[in-house]
Amino acid sequence: MNVYENCPVLESERFLLRLVQKDDCKDLLKVYSDRQAIPLFNSDNCHGDLFDYQTEERMMQAIDFWIFSYQNRYFVRWTIIDKKTGEGIGTVELFARDALEGDGNTALLRLDLRSDYERLNEIKELLLLLRQPACRLFESDSVTTKAVPAAVERREALDESGYRESDCLLTGDDGTQYGSYFVCDKHA
Repeated sequence: MNVYENCPVLESERFLLRLVQKDDCKDLLKVYSDRQAIPLFNSDNCHGDLFDYQTEERMMQAIDFWIFSYQNRYFVRWTIIDKKTGEGIGTVELFARDALEGDGNTALLRLDLRSDYERLNEIKELLLLLRQPACRLFESDSVTTKAVPAAVERREALDESGYRESDCLLTGDDGTQYGSYFVCDKHA
């Protein structure tokens, strides 16, 4: 399956992930204007975008860019929907890139959650849901994601989900090096 031709819907007991849509704007604005959540987002190699969106207009610009990026096969951005409330409570971005360690490529995962969902069990459920599809869809041997030191529950969830912190740095397009990455082998 080519993820850029047919984007799958992913589902766990609590969450449904589907390709981001313009109708997600109001829900996602609650995520990307959340002052507690913004410092935990991975904005590495995003050309200065810190994902701090305070207006519907700015949120819609981001969504338009995410849709454009999907259409041009740069990355896939799914909206995470809480099935109990029907609300979009975050997004997942995935794309293939060179692995941090060794040969091959990895599926780079960006997981942006509203702060009230930045909890151990919710993060673990999402990580479990994403590992195998990420590796399959992006023909990767591993999944790599960032968790800054302040993201205490996220780091614990990564540890409990088979991820290990990497000493290697991710190098951006401009040569900047970024740390705080965790890697999980697809067989973990």
